[in-house]
Amino acid sequence: MGLLSDPNRRQALINLLTRLNAPICGMPVDWLVKTMQARGLEVFTQSFSRTLPFPDENTERYVVKGTNVYGILRAPRAPRTEALVLSAPCTPGDNNNQAVGLLLGLAHYFRNQVYWAKDIIFLVNEHDLIGMQAWLEGYHHTNVTGMDWSPLQGRGGSIQAALSLELSSDVVTSLDIVLEGLNGQLPNLDLANLFYAFCQKIGVLCTIQGKLQRSDWDSASGYNHAVQTMMLMVMKQASGRPWGDHGLFLRYHIEAATVKGVNSFRHYKTDATTIGRLLEGMYRKLNNLLERLHQSYFFYLLPSLSHFVSIGYYMPAFGLLAVILLLRALDLWVQLSAQPSRTEDGVAGTEQSNPGVLSVLTPLVISHLTGAALYMLPVRFQEVAVEHFPVSETEAVVLTAIAVYTAGLALPHNTHRYPDMGWRVLKLVALLYLAVLLGCTAVINFSLGFILALTLVPAAAYVTPHVPKALSAFFLVALSPACTLLFSVFFFQELQEMPVSFQDGWLLYLSVIAQGMLDHYLYGSLVFPLVALLVYPCWLLFWNILFWK
Repeated sequence: MGLLSDPNRRQALINLLTRLNAPICGMPVDWLVKTMQARGLEVFTQSFSRTLPFPDENTERYVVKGTNVYGILRAPRAPRTEALVLSAPCTPGDNNNQAVGLLLGLAHYFRNQVYWAKDIIFLVNEHDLIGMQAWLEGYHHTNVTGMDWSPLQGRGGSIQAALSLELSSDVVTSLDIVLEGLNGQLPNLDLANLFYAFCQKIGVLCTIQGKLQRSDWDSASGYNHAVQTMMLMVMKQASGRPWGDHGLFLRYHIEAATVKGVNSFRHYKTDATTIGRLLEGMYRKLNNLLERLHQSYFFYLLPSLSHFVSIGYYMPAFGLLAVILLLRALDLWVQLSAQPSRTEDGVAGTEQSNPGVLSVLTPLVISHLTGAALYMLPVRFQEVAVEHFPVSETEAVVLTAIAVYTAGLALPHNTHRYPDMGWRVLKLVALLYLAVLLGCTAVINFSLGFILALTLVPAAAYVTPHVPKALSAFFLVALSPACTLLFSVFFFQELQEMPVSFQDGWLLYLSVIAQGMLDHYLYGSLVFPLVALLVYPCWLLFWNILFWK
């Protein structure tokens, strides 16, 4: 392709990358504006600010202010109703300087081509996901997170697809594609297929989840490698967080992915020019689209880039777990519908045997009030906790959430109105509640729904007031949402081949809780409110059944 065949352009790109190799203290807005204007783009800026609900200790920030810079290459051969986006996050230091340099080199090359039928937007966003969220809200005239941002002065057409580029070195050994987006959304599978096809054509090593595809696919070790890769995707998707800037595009039905350059000190090396050829080929293919990507799957799991598991194969596994709840509920319904025992005078004691709706109203109301407290109190009471305890704001939020979660186990949930049949009515309601909840969750985010089903279904089917209390309580707590998250943290580290000690794992667990809350307040992730307002109260119903008197 032209970017590689022209030695002058290749040398210009190398010089630009070399210049950008110096560390950057803050985003060079003025320099980016002048550089994009010199390349013939329509350049605009957007300022934004966001006050976090509590400090993010991972990035050491509380009040975030920044500026996004973007340039638009207008399509010379079309009415400019559609657009493509190429973005590169600009962070302090030299973490992603090579991606910004490659983006500017591609902008200069694309400007001299006449075959573009769609606008191409070159975006350099500050503060990674927060800057991308501000730009997307401004572009689509929405404000779903309460962020302050200035209106965009320039817009292109309707965005059809987007790629986010992350390169920390001018020499990479492989390219990794990241697909998991906000709330477990995935782009159309054709976008991943396009990336894989061009990697194969150009001869670039490509990975997913950081793992290369094995040649011995049919061997036992090959199957084990594929399962590990697929389980990594399941764990990332279940988290509900965007694993790259592309994850926020999916909310607006824009097919997007993040391409990461990996330098793992292999003998095989790929320079920035080869990556530019890959991106040029992908954008030329996307430029020829007559409609949005929709022919392939939106629900899938990837054991490798050349194989996928469609929804028709993995959804029956979830269905087999959900049917256990329905069969158990049917069994309870039959028990409750059986003929009531007769009194001494031969008249059926209906009022004494059949419990009413009030028998389950008290535990239902208290359980959901506890869930509402778990959702609202940690952030609202952080200042009070900081004043009375020697902890930071982030620690106060996390520890308050754990305290509320633990306090819910001690509340008197049950009612003594119908001591014999009341728990059966409550369990029938809880089983149907859990079946509907898991079904709806699996439709939106299969991985999250499946993990919850693996832990909650055995507990829901087993628990009754007549089982041994101590052993059953330990079993139920071990399968609770909080312990499930704890086990998932250690399991994820094992899948990444980076095992941690229990102390480090516990600190990581607390960090994951804080990050989950931040993802909800900053980007609209649904995992935290789902667990706090629905999953946890539902689990409390089964806890109440176990200790029913």
